[in-house]
Amino acid sequence: MPEQTKKSLVLSIYFALAVSALLVFWQVRNFDFVNYDDDDYVYENPHVLNGLTADGVIWAFTTNRSAHWHPLTWLSLMLDCQLFGLGPGRIHLINLLLHIVNTLLLFTVLKKMTGSLWPSAFVAAAFALHPMHVESVAWIAERKDVLSTFFLLLTLAAYVSYVSRPSVFRYIAALATFALGLMAKPMLVTLPFVLLLLDYWPLNRLMPQTIAASGRQQRKSAPAADENPTLYRIIIEKVPFFALSVISSVITFLVMRSGGTVANIDIVSLNNRIANTFLSYAEYMGKMVWPQNLAVFYPLKAEGSIPFWHVAMCALLLLGISVFVVRLGRNQRYLPFGWFWFVGTLIPVIGIVQVGSQAYADRYTYIPYIGLFIMLTWYPQQLLSKWPQRKITLGIAAAMVLTAMGIGTYRQVGYWKNSFTLFTHAVEVTPNNWLAYNNLGAEYDDLGRYQDAIESFKQAIRIKPDYAEAHNNLGFAYGKLGRWQDAVEAHKRAIRINPDLAKAHCNLGNAYGNLGRYQESIEAYKQAIRINPGFAEAHYNLGGTYGKLGRYQDAVEAYKQAIRIKPDLAEAHCNLGVAYGELGRWQDAIETYKQAIRIKPDFAEAHYNLGVAYGTLGRYQVAIEAYKQAIRIKPDLADAHYNLGVAYFLIGDKGSALEEYEILKTLDAEQANKLFNLTYR
Repeated sequence: MPEQTKKSLVLSIYFALAVSALLVFWQVRNFDFVNYDDDDYVYENPHVLNGLTADGVIWAFTTNRSAHWHPLTWLSLMLDCQLFGLGPGRIHLINLLLHIVNTLLLFTVLKKMTGSLWPSAFVAAAFALHPMHVESVAWIAERKDVLSTFFLLLTLAAYVSYVSRPSVFRYIAALATFALGLMAKPMLVTLPFVLLLLDYWPLNRLMPQTIAASGRQQRKSAPAADENPTLYRIIIEKVPFFALSVISSVITFLVMRSGGTVANIDIVSLNNRIANTFLSYAEYMGKMVWPQNLAVFYPLKAEGSIPFWHVAMCALLLLGISVFVVRLGRNQRYLPFGWFWFVGTLIPVIGIVQVGSQAYADRYTYIPYIGLFIMLTWYPQQLLSKWPQRKITLGIAAAMVLTAMGIGTYRQVGYWKNSFTLFTHAVEVTPNNWLAYNNLGAEYDDLGRYQDAIESFKQAIRIKPDYAEAHNNLGFAYGKLGRWQDAVEAHKRAIRINPDLAKAHCNLGNAYGNLGRYQESIEAYKQAIRINPGFAEAHYNLGGTYGKLGRYQDAVEAYKQAIRIKPDLAEAHCNLGVAYGELGRWQDAIETYKQAIRIKPDFAEAHYNLGVAYGTLGRYQVAIEAYKQAIRIKPDLADAHYNLGVAYFLIGDKGSALEEYEILKTLDAEQANKLFNLTYR
């Protein structure tokens, strides 16, 4: 094939890969956040919402939020908010862009390593279009998946370049990109083993003689100067990579342990973890071939509920495939390469160290499936190498498989439109999915469908009675319906299950407050703060309760704590101003109201309170302007109309006061009469 024609063909493949991924995922541009980790990663995370700041960068490298250490993931989301604000559509598109770049990089690296154009293109296309990869792309919180894979592929590219032309610079480039990948997601800790697999195939550094590949002779990737490196040298050059993996593993374990996401043996036994490991490998293989009933969460099976024969069959399957690929590995080296890529890269998330409550997860296949794709692409090509119709047969089969993948992926992407579609689908396709019921209930709650929310939370509790979050959410929904005593009982149950659940203590304080049990409310808020001193909402609510008891100095201190933790909490600034006013500190109140308005310009109550403060100081003209702003934002704010009328009267403008009286008659007859009597007494 002429060189120019080959270049044009390669460019066409790049274009086709990018367009196909864009077509099946393009709908994400209109998708919302989901109420599963997206809140923690973006829309309720003030560090991320503030964009890239010096404080934010320090926080990204020092926080254990979400029980992960992935500073580059935090920084990338901060950059999104810096550029696009809080709009989820553009953040989704950045995930998609990274997925497309990963697809093109995978094609590039495979083509360079193997010299095989079409098999490399098929593997990249399968990577781009497989339905199991939807979760990594369509879920904003999984930015860590697409970002870490980007650095993994850059590491492979740098390593291949180093092997072809050894130099310190190329070696350091591979090491640096690996370090960056670990800072995006520590699942990359198995990469040194992947590099050893690359040395085995397709770089063939462990077997320098020419071997058969893809049905034809293939030249060695390594140059003459590096044709016969010893195994000792190959392992030694991986030592810095292994060192980074060890450091990352230790940091990750400590962070997860401190965040409480690593399950203890007494919660998930070793026997159950091992059983789930074999089941998960089988599930991943099955869903690669038949990706149906995909869900955002697959519940871990209860202790002792997995039949032994089921585990034994899965273990035999893994053993059988391992023996098969090893036996054929002498001539088909891509088989053990692909198989052990799949098995090895899944080890950090396979469940031996149980993180979270899921049995397995679609997102964990984003990197491991590359190994299976390679096996299932190169093997048929070699099996049919002597068949004259091989190319057209494999081409038609590939087109059919990729079309089916694309259709399945497009459909699966649609379920990620919002929390309601996502968790409704999860409930439909997975049995006993307590987390899906809980999160569906939270979405019902946000939609104001409180009775539906209560039923969903109750269903989650029926499946998992010790699910503290569901009890807490049930209490919150009861509160929305004014069933405060029921709310108290639900929050107490949540606290009995998990005494360190700060949200439950805070919500219990809210329920007590609405029942007029203010002292118990205060104690509940204080307990929430003892558990989580940085809980701004608890400080804020504590201030509100102090205010109801007339303890305004205590209220001031509580609101100040809330503002220290969350400086952009406009409501805290506004209520701090109210407390200052009750203490007669009107100038402090004015400055605080102004700050609330700077944060939230359309905060009608802050404008109104600012008017009250000015009016109290006899500054009626500026009070009038403040009341007008409040009315412009909230035309039916009767108190603002009344006070505006009073202010007009006090400056001698009875005509304008009468106009406010006429408006008030339609809003609040009692206040209208008070204004009329004042103006014309």
